[in-house]
Amino acid sequence: MFAGEGSDSGFAELDDVSATAYGLAVESGRFVREHIAEQLSLSAAEIARVEQVLCGVRLLQSMPGNPSELTPVTPDVAAASLVAPAERHIRDLQQAVTDVRAKLLALTPLYFEGRRLRNRLEAFDIITDVPRIQAMLNHLTQNCNSEMLTVQPGGARPADLLANARQAALSTLARGVRIRTIYQHTARNDLPTRSYVRDVTHHGAEIRTADEVIDRLIIYDREVAFLPERSCGERAPGAAIVREPTLVAFLCSVFEYLWDGASPYVVESQRSAASSDELRWSIIRLMANGYKDEMVARRLGMSVRTCRRHIADITEELEATSRFQAGYNAARREMQAGRVLPPPG
Repeated sequence: MFAGEGSDSGFAELDDVSATAYGLAVESGRFVREHIAEQLSLSAAEIARVEQVLCGVRLLQSMPGNPSELTPVTPDVAAASLVAPAERHIRDLQQAVTDVRAKLLALTPLYFEGRRLRNRLEAFDIITDVPRIQAMLNHLTQNCNSEMLTVQPGGARPADLLANARQAALSTLARGVRIRTIYQHTARNDLPTRSYVRDVTHHGAEIRTADEVIDRLIIYDREVAFLPERSCGERAPGAAIVREPTLVAFLCSVFEYLWDGASPYVVESQRSAASSDELRWSIIRLMANGYKDEMVARRLGMSVRTCRRHIADITEELEATSRFQAGYNAARREMQAGRVLPPPG
């Protein structure tokens, strides 16, 4: 509400009586208090209030050389007179905002150059605060532009994590970002994982599985990589963040090596003989290398109980009385079939 000089009145105070008085003033060419008060049956106090209102909204202005005589002016002139100071103030503010924005934006190249140099210096960082890590992952996922590479070890993932991952993956795919993920073979038999894979691959994601993978790895746009923290003691593990281009390029090469050796995750044929044979052969290879049940289970992303069940089935099938004999018998069968057991390591 704009106020007039010497008055707190504004447009909201222009009531019907004041408007009628303005009309009478226009008819006579000037504001004659006594005449208008008589015409509208107004008291001295009421006509004084009407005069104050009309002056406040600039519909009455003093005659040059005779301040006591008021004449009506057109509404557009009154409006211009009333809002001109505010409009000038708005223009000044707009110009100030434009100047400040231009000065700050001029620093943009300096900011990005400084950030580039800082990132080079901070090529490797350890973040121990789990909520902060998740916030960083969410931010990078939302701002990923071209490609997201992920290695997820450990077999099946918890259903609640898959629900959040599904929403994030679908949103990322909708922006045209390529997503490639490597699981372990044991993830093929988990129903929630199969449902997740079915949904995201339908929208363009690429999923493969391998018997063994390296530890968890996430790479965004081949620029930033996340690795799990080591030696964290009793607290929850944090993450190592890699930004140095050479290190990130090496991790991308590791991912491509694993990707080339992995098998496509085809939901409709998860229980194929080939998949079961790959898992069986992986267990035999690790047994032949002398790994205990717990280590075999961890490397293949399954529970120890499930691993021992597989080992028992393999030992019985190979008619072996020991782990060593099972590995030996398996090697002989594979050699006879033209397949060579991989060397230890």
